[in-house]
Amino acid sequence: MSTPPASLRMVEVSGAEALWLLEGSALGRLVYPQREVTVIRPGRHTWEYGRLVVRTPAPSAAIPATATYHVDEVRAATGTGWSVTVAGPVDVITDPNEAAHYQRTLAGWSHGPHDTLLRLHPKTVSGFRLARAEP
Repeated sequence: MSTPPASLRMVEVSGAEALWLLEGSALGRLVYPQREVTVIRPGRHTWEYGRLVVRTPAPSAAIPATATYHVDEVRAATGTGWSVTVAGPVDVITDPNEAAHYQRTLAGWSHGPHDTLLRLHPKTVSGFRLARAEP
């Protein structure tokens, strides 16, 4: 494992820029508590109408009322990139027509009872860039 150059720094981005980065990506991780452990599941997402729609291999009954979704893109060679975290209330998509739409537009990780579509209503959006420090 290589250590990134000391000339890098973390720069906080605005909420608007964080959402722009989120919209330009497709893969992330859903993070939520389950009993005494933190569960992390891969997800594919789309940003629509001010909400984040996520397809993830998690049983719908395990999804709590609030969750966190994390997306990042870090280039290993340079150590530069970005990270965005969105948190808020979650509801599982149960309408069959809406579910069919997202099953067509978001590729799944698995099929069956562990293929869940959910809507995350962002209450907090934060992000940062890993950038080269100014000389």
